[in-house]
Amino acid sequence: MKSAWAHLALSLLLAVMATRGAAAQPSSDSPPRLSVSGEARIRYETLDGQFRAGRTGSDQLLLMRTLVLAELDFGALELGLELQDSRSYLGDTGTPLSTSTVNPLDALQAYARLEDLPGLLGPGSRTDVTLGRQTVSIGSRRQIERVEFANALYSYTGAHLISKSASGDSLHAVYVVPLTRFPSTADLLLDNDMSGDEEQWQRRIWGLHYMDRDGLGHLWDGLSYELFVYGLDEADTASVQTPDRSHIAPGFRLTRPAERGRMDLDLEAALRRGTRYATANPTDTASRKVESSMLYGALGYTFEAPWQPRLAAEYYYASGDKDPDDTTFGQHERLFGSRRTDLNNTSIHGPLTPANISAPGLRLELAPGPRTDGWLKYSAVWLASATDSWVVARLRDPSGQSGDFVGHAVDGRLRYWLLPERLRFEAGASLLEFGEFARKVPGGPEGERTLFGYSQLTYHF
Repeated sequence: MKSAWAHLALSLLLAVMATRGAAAQPSSDSPPRLSVSGEARIRYETLDGQFRAGRTGSDQLLLMRTLVLAELDFGALELGLELQDSRSYLGDTGTPLSTSTVNPLDALQAYARLEDLPGLLGPGSRTDVTLGRQTVSIGSRRQIERVEFANALYSYTGAHLISKSASGDSLHAVYVVPLTRFPSTADLLLDNDMSGDEEQWQRRIWGLHYMDRDGLGHLWDGLSYELFVYGLDEADTASVQTPDRSHIAPGFRLTRPAERGRMDLDLEAALRRGTRYATANPTDTASRKVESSMLYGALGYTFEAPWQPRLAAEYYYASGDKDPDDTTFGQHERLFGSRRTDLNNTSIHGPLTPANISAPGLRLELAPGPRTDGWLKYSAVWLASATDSWVVARLRDPSGQSGDFVGHAVDGRLRYWLLPERLRFEAGASLLEFGEFARKVPGGPEGERTLFGYSQLTYHF
């Protein structure tokens, strides 16, 4: 907490200095406006049939998360403080707890936002700049996101500029550092130990992301495009060891939103180029060349029928490392982007992640009414490289003799507003039927499948 308050004070100082050089704002005698919002969420999860290396049997977890955001609006300047309290119960030494599960009371966000600055996208555009500790979600959120399903959200410290035009185009520029979240050891996670998060100043994330709304509408009505580039630079410190990654990831996205009676499209691709070490071990100083790529595609159609059914064909590809002993690292490892939206329910489940994966699938979405929605998805899952890891399970056969088919995955979710805009019920389930790789890989899971289910209540205020 002490670190968060220090960064809030720094944000205020930067904001005051910046406003001196900003365009003059109309004077106002009205007092600042205070708004408070947030949510309280409780979720119960159960897992039958463990897929992770070294773990067996079933598992369960009770998760509680409270978020409270207070914002003080001065007009040209807005100050924000969001507290997060994320705890777990019913777990044991075999439960795969992590820093995305437990993060007792801490400052998720502590920022100053400069608003209505001159825009960068021509006449009528405006710019907002957020300084301090903050969550970041841009575009599809596959590159960087505020992870909503996880019990503990990620945040960053730095600067995020958003410039928007009158027509809806936008430009994002971000330069931030991630946080080391505490507690981080198994025993302290089980005890819900309270310990403040700290900035990883040696790890720097930057990005430029441009979105042109309807920019390709002359080719296909409603077609938009995005161009982006993200980078990561990191180095070891006395307390934090890293693979010393230094790379950039340029990419693009084409989208056409879903509407009744028409096709929709979501196509996103990115490359990653740079260097890194094979591991975070400080004795590992052999630099490897990073050459990886990712591709996501979805083509859907929404029918003009009751329940607004949308049927889509989807494909997710993220490259794998072909040879663990060569000088090239080919795995497109997941860093700060989403995985739940496209692939599977996560938390103590989540066997799939956008790294070393090739997964075609079908998705059905339904909206029976304004208070109800749901989806059901099937995927056939292969490793992009048979000699690389099933990443989440931490299983690998460097020889490739275990094959590459992970299995058949089915995921679903149903949501219903018990009190519109206030209280929402949600339930979901996932099934992974093990394929050849999962059955043959040394140290692989027992049984034939893993089954996961959850139910949760979220109250918004």
